[in-house]
Parts: sequence; structure tokens; C-alpha cells
Amino acid sequence: MAFTNPAQFIQQTRAEVAKVVWPTRREVVLTTVMVFIMATLTSIFFSLVDLAIRSGLNGVFGLF
Repeated sequence: MAFTNPAQFIQQTRAEVAKVVWPTRREVVLTTVMVFIMATLTSIFFSLVDLAIRSGLNGVFGLF
């Protein structure tokens, strides 16, 4: 395994960070909004599934 000195490590790290394509502010805001929308839709879906299962079980247990 080849070891580099700390100065080389920092230089290589800065070179790699310079290659990163950072998202624009608009892209960050758009993806954040989309995450919140998807989280809301998912929570609504699972709430409805929970309600349906609970109603079904109450109906089945109500027969006994």
C-alpha cells in the first residue's frame, strides 16, 4: 500500500473536489420540494392503507 504525505493528500483532495459538479440553487430547491411532495404522498398512501386494514380487521373481528 502506497502512503502519501499529508501535503500530497490535501493537494489530491482539492483536485478531486474541483472536479465535482455542484448543483445550482434552483436544482437544490426543486429536488427538496420534490422530496417533500413524495414524502407527503407516501404518508397519505400508507395512512389510507392502514385505515383500510384496520377497518377490515374490525369488520372481521366484529363477526365474532
